[in-house]
Formats: sequence, structure tokens, C-alpha cells
Amino acid sequence: MNNKVSTTAPPEISGSIPCLDLDPFSDEFLINPYEGHATMRVAGPVVWLERYGVFAVARYAEVSAVLSDHSTFVSSRGVGLSDFAKDKPWRPPSLLLEADPPEHTEARAVVSKILNPKLLRSMKEEFQAQADAVVAEVAAKGEIDGVKDLAERYPLQVFPDWVGLDRDGRENLLPYGSMVFNTFGPVNELYSMALERGSAAVPWITEQCQPGRPDPDGFGAQIHREAAAAGYSEDDQARLLRSFLSAGVDTTVHGIGSAMQALAEHPAQFEALKADPKKARAAFEETIRYASPVQTFFRTANGDTEIAGVAIPEGSKILMFLASANRDPRQWEEPNSFDITRRAGGHVGFGFGVHACLGQMLARLEGECVLNALARLVKKIEPAGEAKIQLNNTLRGLDYLPLRLTPSTS
Repeated sequence: MNNKVSTTAPPEISGSIPCLDLDPFSDEFLINPYEGHATMRVAGPVVWLERYGVFAVARYAEVSAVLSDHSTFVSSRGVGLSDFAKDKPWRPPSLLLEADPPEHTEARAVVSKILNPKLLRSMKEEFQAQADAVVAEVAAKGEIDGVKDLAERYPLQVFPDWVGLDRDGRENLLPYGSMVFNTFGPVNELYSMALERGSAAVPWITEQCQPGRPDPDGFGAQIHREAAAAGYSEDDQARLLRSFLSAGVDTTVHGIGSAMQALAEHPAQFEALKADPKKARAAFEETIRYASPVQTFFRTANGDTEIAGVAIPEGSKILMFLASANRDPRQWEEPNSFDITRRAGGHVGFGFGVHACLGQMLARLEGECVLNALARLVKKIEPAGEAKIQLNNTLRGLDYLPLRLTPSTS
């Protein structure tokens, strides 16, 4: 990996900031980003990535500052490399992810009326029962692929049921989500491949989002009813629901997969979880910090501003390394250690501020239920081969995770 650093800023940028010849969207970086993260954190609070002509922040303080200042660093111009003020987006922008207040506030209010802690508490018993059934079944097999057999299977079961989607076609959720997140990066091979695979899923996703399509008792139908009452058109009602179908599965799949990998590689941590299954929520929280499913997001400077004393011209793209912030030694003790007893609250794995992930409560519920089931129903979880990373311009997770499970009853 070429992490060469110079201190000469490009001529169009005032001041002198570290300039890095580093490609955060290369296969090499995506497979092992931690060396690059450390290079950026050491180089300075703000760096310039020469290859893409963007500012980048990799320390916790600066990532948090950009995330929290939604009026200066806007989302409406795209949360990827493309600037919607200059380039037409490939699909209508999300009313939640790619919008700013007051439009974002109004859309979020519609969803928040339904998706709230009280609803999640009412769902927990059923979600836990389904997690127990899936974990018991896969544990009985012995050797499994933790991704396909559990990390993908469980969310693809409970999430579509909850939304009220058709049973046929649910396999479209993963390639569609992969496409959305890949297109936040540059137009590279990953972008093109994801667009090709994901485009086949678009008709099913579009159909499932239409008013009257989701099960009338599900979350999707509730979204339509609340959005209609708030004056949203049928097209915008569908866009609101589409935001959840875009991001409601992949990130949770990666979180669960990474949690299982971490527990298999850190048997003392799994023993601590078995000793107190109530630590399942804390274990999932530490996973999101330690192995952040969402690695990066962009913001765009809506006017001339500055970050940590560095002048940022209007229209500049700022690449935030969320995963790097979550391992910043300025914020965390022994940040590269996986420790389920850590107070991991405050990580930026689900974002921060007004744009914090609206579905994070659901992701946490699913992750907690799976890890709780593993703690109670599995005696031992061990690696059974080499895991394979799934390459994505924005997400980091596993494509394959060979594990050996020993049921608690054996």
C-alpha cells in the first residue's frame, strides 16, 4: 500500500495540509484499511487525498464535528463522491439520507412516529424466538458458513416480515443494498459490477415500495399511511420506504457476521458473553465500533468554512472515515482490541447528529437477539477456515465465514 505523505498542499487549496497518495477505494485498502487509517490519523486532523481531490478526516474529533454540523456539511448534495449540485444522481435522492432540514426533519418525523423504542420493545420477544430457532438449527450442523447460514439468513427472515414484503424475491434486497452503497464511491470496477447486479433487483424493490403493496399490518404500510397523512405524494411515500429497503439489511448482515468472527477469534470474549447473555447488546455495540460495517460517508461543504483550522472552500467534498474514528487512540483505550465490556457508546458506526441512522434501533435489536441466542445455545464457536471479505466502496463485511459451532447440549 502506498501511503506516501507530502506536506505540500495543492495550489487551489489555501494553507498547507498533508497530501496523501492513498486510494481508499482500492481492493488492497478495502481488505485491510487499518494501516491507511493510522496513516491519515497521524498525518493530521484533515488530509488531502490527491487521487480523488477530496478532503478527508479520520480522527474521531473531526469526524464527529463534520457529522454534527449538518448545515455547513450537507447531505443533500450526496453522501457519496458525486456532487448532486453538479452531477445528476442515478436515482431520485433519498428523502432521509440525502436531504437536509427542513425536508429531512419532516421526513424523519413521519418515520419516527412509527419506529420508536416502544415498538422495538414489542417486537423483541418474536425477534428473539426467531433468532433462537435459527441459531439452534445452524449449531446442530456443526460446520457452517456464518454469513449465508446465519448473518444473512436471520435478517432476510425477520426484516422483510416486519416490513410486510412478499416472500418471493427477498433475495433482491442484498444486491440492491450493495448497489446503493457501492455507488457512493468512485466509478470503479466495484461500482460498475454492483450496478449491473443490482439493476436486476430494481423492479422488485420498486414494486414492493408502492402504496397498497406491503402487507397492511406491516411497517411498510404504516409508512404509507403516516406519509399520506403528512401530505406526501405516492411517489414520495415509496421513496421513504425505499430508504429502509436500501440500508435495512446489508449493514445488519455485516454487523452480525463481524460479531461472530470476532467472538470466534476471541474465545475469552465469547466466554464472557456466555457467562452473561445480557451482554449481547454491548457485544454488538463493540462490534460496530471495532469492525464498522459502514466505513465511510461523504459530506459537501455548503459554503467556505474550516475544519481544525484548515480552510475548506465551498463545494468541497469531505470524506469521513467512520471506521477510523472508531479506532482512534485519542478517543479509545486499546482501540484495536475487541472487548465486550468496553463502554462503546459514542462510536460513530451509525452516524451522528440529525442524520444518525434511523434504523439503528432495529439493527441493534437484530444483533442483540442473535448474539443472545449464540450465548445461550452454543458452547463453543471456532474458526474453521479463512474468512473472505466482501468488497464494497462503502461497507466492510464478510462474503464467507467458515465456523465450527458446538451446541450447548452436546
